[in-house]
Amino acid sequence: MTNSRISGFYNLTLDERRAKLADDSNLTPEDLLPWITGGLSAEAADHMIENVVGMHALPLGIGLNFMVNGKDVLVPFAIEEPSVVAGASFMAKLARAGGGFHATTSEPQMIGQIQVINVANLNEARLKLYERKAELLATADAIDPILKKFGGGARDLEVRVFEDSPIGGFLVIHLIYDVRDAMGANAVNTACEKLAPQIEAITNGKVHLRILSNLADRRIARARCTIPVNELTMGFESFKGETVRDGIIAAWAFAATDPYRAATHNKGIMNGVDAVVIATGNDWRAIEAGAHAYAARSGKYTSLSTWNKDKDGSLVGTLEMPMAVGIVGGATKVHPAAQAAVKLMGVKTASELAEIIVSVGLAQNMAALRALATEGIQRGHMSLHARQVAVAAGASGELIEKVAAQMVAEKVVRVDRAEEILKGMRT
Repeated sequence: MTNSRISGFYNLTLDERRAKLADDSNLTPEDLLPWITGGLSAEAADHMIENVVGMHALPLGIGLNFMVNGKDVLVPFAIEEPSVVAGASFMAKLARAGGGFHATTSEPQMIGQIQVINVANLNEARLKLYERKAELLATADAIDPILKKFGGGARDLEVRVFEDSPIGGFLVIHLIYDVRDAMGANAVNTACEKLAPQIEAITNGKVHLRILSNLADRRIARARCTIPVNELTMGFESFKGETVRDGIIAAWAFAATDPYRAATHNKGIMNGVDAVVIATGNDWRAIEAGAHAYAARSGKYTSLSTWNKDKDGSLVGTLEMPMAVGIVGGATKVHPAAQAAVKLMGVKTASELAEIIVSVGLAQNMAALRALATEGIQRGHMSLHARQVAVAAGASGELIEKVAAQMVAEKVVRVDRAEEILKGMRT
């Protein structure tokens, strides 16, 4: 059984962390090898993208303390930014007191868009398409027998009319396609291509673009958590729980009201979301595009999350966003490190993965808001950033921590100061 509460994990050596991770998960030391070697050879990389010359690595850390839908989970983060793993892990610890994270997903339905131009009568063509809807869906449904075998396939067809555009009027057909445990881009794009000739025959128009939409607003992941007010004081000596709670709510209200703040607020959510998406070999660019488009769906860009208090005075957070991730196909099945990440979390479906990822996003959002509403974002962030600065200044081995500690104590975390400290320690 997985245990996500590993005490003192931060203080262990790399070898000790890997050994402890194997002990507290369903993985063997052999399963962890891709995270030691990078998991990908130059030869394998050469088959993934064009013009390969090598690989680019990111640190891979483990998010601790996460309980999602009553189940402990160890979460892999692939990210270069300090404080994200630590912040999310600490917030997950606070959330456990309120039962952890409760998450759900809608059906894994993606949207394929088919643009039809040069249509003489848009409304007539729209009705003709609906009259042939069953025929069109049957064609799309027969394209992928494997997906259909697992319960996926075409679900619906919608026709939208755009009468006023820079090129005049055109139709857009939305093919709603259940992709099960895949991200779904290839399946949906193939289905759209297949439907093009039939659509042209029905509308007497010309099919132009036919491609998946990354605004996957039919494939939504939702998470919520409740933090008892007394838990919010953990790690603080000078703040009352009610002060922290009300500060978080006020900080969220800023993001809910002002797009300039909302952009940074949502970026904090994506710090956690993207890190897990990358670790599992999924398309973080698609997730980013969908999230920000969803945040602007009302016509005004706003917060993806909400924060308030319940009748008992506890802090309650929610997060809702599109989450088009898969556990079959693509890099998830090609990259050994991504396979190890999926195995570590013990997920069996794409929906389970989405529920973990949205929970991580909510945890990271709370970490940022809690810091901003109390001691400021720089204290914790710069403490962790100091090690990177020390390395950039030329420190190695034990000197990294010593230089970093002195900069933090001085509250001056800069490369020039690190160089001065390092010079003094070496003389």
